[in-house]
Amino acid sequence: MNKTLFYFILSFLFFFNAFAQKEKDSLFFDIQFKWKSEHLELNKNYVSDKDTLQINVVKFYISGVEINYNDGTIFREKDSYHLINVEHFNSFPITKKENKEISKISFNIGIDSTASVSGALSGDLDLQNGMYWAWQSGYINMKIEGKSGSCKTRKNAFQFHIGGYLKPNYALRKITINCDKQNQIDLVMDLSKLFEQINLSELNTIMIPCEKAMNFADLTTKIFFVE
Repeated sequence: MNKTLFYFILSFLFFFNAFAQKEKDSLFFDIQFKWKSEHLELNKNYVSDKDTLQINVVKFYISGVEINYNDGTIFREKDSYHLINVEHFNSFPITKKENKEISKISFNIGIDSTASVSGALSGDLDLQNGMYWAWQSGYINMKIEGKSGSCKTRKNAFQFHIGGYLKPNYALRKITINCDKQNQIDLVMDLSKLFEQINLSELNTIMIPCEKAMNFADLTTKIFFVE
C-alpha cells in the first residue's frame, strides 16, 4: 500500500475513533420549543385561555447542569452557563465522561450570584449578548417579549425581563427532572403553560428585580419537562 495512503487511513481512523469517543462521552442537551402540541414559531399568533398573543423574543440561561446516575453518583458540569435563544438554537453537548444510566437531571434557569458579580466575562456570559443589566441587578435570567391586543401599552407590547441575584429578589430557579436516557436529553419548553397563568391585560411588563419577577420565575419552573 502507498505510504501516503496508509498514513491518511491511519489518521482518519484516529480522528474517527476520537470523534466516536467524544460522542459517547457527551450528553446532547436538546430543547423543543412548543405551544401546546405545536412547534413554537416566533411572530405567530397563539391563543391562550386568556389572551391572543404573539411571541417575538425568547432568551434564557441554563446553568449549573447536574447529572444524577442510577448508581448514586453525580456529575456537575464545570463553568456551566448556556445562553439559549429560540431564534437560532442548536442542541449543545455536555462532556460527562461517564457512560452510565441517568436517573435525573438538574439545572438552573438563570445565573448565580457569583457570576453576576464577577465583572467582564466572555462567551455566553458576554455583556454584549444583551442579557445583563448592571452590577446592582446582574443578569437577565429570562427574556420574553411579544405583543397582544390585551396589552394597553405602546404597540401592544409585553416585556418580561426576569432576573435579580440579591435576596429577597433572587430569581434563579432550579429544575429537577427524572430521565432514563443515556446520551440524549430531549427537553421540552411549553410556553402555553406559562401564559395560561398570566393575564396580559393586568401583567405585561417586568423590567427589574421585584416581587412580580419572583412570582414569574416560579411559573417558569412549570413549563419544562422531558419527553
